[in-house]
Amino acid sequence: MSARDYVEKDYYASLGVPKDASQADIKKAYRKLARTYHPDANKGDTTSEEKFKEVSEAYDVLSDEAKRKDYDEARSLFGGGFRVPRGAGAGGGQGGYGATFDLGDLFGGSGAGASGGLGDIFGNIFRTRQAGGVPRRGADLETEVRLSFTDAIAGVTVPIQLAGTGSCPTCKGSGAKPGTATHVCPVCSGTGMSSRNQGGFAFAEPCRECRGRGIIVDDPCPTCAGSGQALSTRTLRARIPAGVADGQRIRLKGKGQPGERGGPPGDVVVHVHVQPHPIFGRKGDNLTLTLPVTFPEAALGSTVKVPTLDGPPVTVKIPPGTTSGRTLRVRGKGVPRRDGTRGDLLVTVEVAVPQRLSDQARDALTSYAEAQPDDPRQHLTAMVTGHE
Repeated sequence: MSARDYVEKDYYASLGVPKDASQADIKKAYRKLARTYHPDANKGDTTSEEKFKEVSEAYDVLSDEAKRKDYDEARSLFGGGFRVPRGAGAGGGQGGYGATFDLGDLFGGSGAGASGGLGDIFGNIFRTRQAGGVPRRGADLETEVRLSFTDAIAGVTVPIQLAGTGSCPTCKGSGAKPGTATHVCPVCSGTGMSSRNQGGFAFAEPCRECRGRGIIVDDPCPTCAGSGQALSTRTLRARIPAGVADGQRIRLKGKGQPGERGGPPGDVVVHVHVQPHPIFGRKGDNLTLTLPVTFPEAALGSTVKVPTLDGPPVTVKIPPGTTSGRTLRVRGKGVPRRDGTRGDLLVTVEVAVPQRLSDQARDALTSYAEAQPDDPRQHLTAMVTGHE
């Protein structure tokens, strides 16, 4: 494929697929177009023949991961929209769209002694971007913790055990057997990358001789087989902030895998699971509590003690005539917020009905029913009758 093809032709548009299309989508699109424009199905149709060549060329590049990568990088340098000016006449011009333009001049020259040009510049860009000396950020690690309801509200420091790759303890990361040494790869001169030409471009790829490490290990370490890395575990003490909710993710900056070639370390992402509490619930920044009260307390009004999650009980006043389901608010006894304030405690009243009555209680309730013959369902009958 020539440099002009990589710069001017939009292979994604030729196949009618987006730039991030999967290999399966690319193959599916090609097969459909190939059946449509195949010369055997369009005998004598030069337009279909040219279209078939176009989609075949596009598929040849995009179906090959290495070619596709080279193509994408080449196109990105021109924003995908570069077009080479063309002139009608032969010979040199003054530039612009009325002059002849030679891609050989643009991408490195073709004459004897030719050197430099944008081909060398772009090749250097690719080598810089892909060279083994470029720092790389370490990978993120993910783990889970299970907290009690109380610890999640108050905040807690927990130990987290992480498993991953680290420097081999036997060879200290060199990859060589103790007592032996490594030497610089003669192919890539220690960069870990080797270049190859593709049209007018010079692309870099991991050196096959040293597998991108930049060094050669003649006598590999028996522990890591020459890789310089081994599986390891470590324990990290992580501070879980107060008020964390079930399902929340906590990101610990810089606690993940070490970076490569001086790059920053990754992060640790902690998935939090909070166990339910037997008494308290949660609604946003508020805690919830169902408070059983007796019928006399609800009817006559009362002052009762209500437990809190992390402190002494508080006194709550039950207004006379309180019904089941009514919610009373206790300010500042909820979930801690980042600004230092707290949510509230929402107390929902539930009138408790005794399952067993003493003879004295039964006589008292009978006397009450006779003295207060209210019918709480009377309005329901009236509403139904009124709509008949």
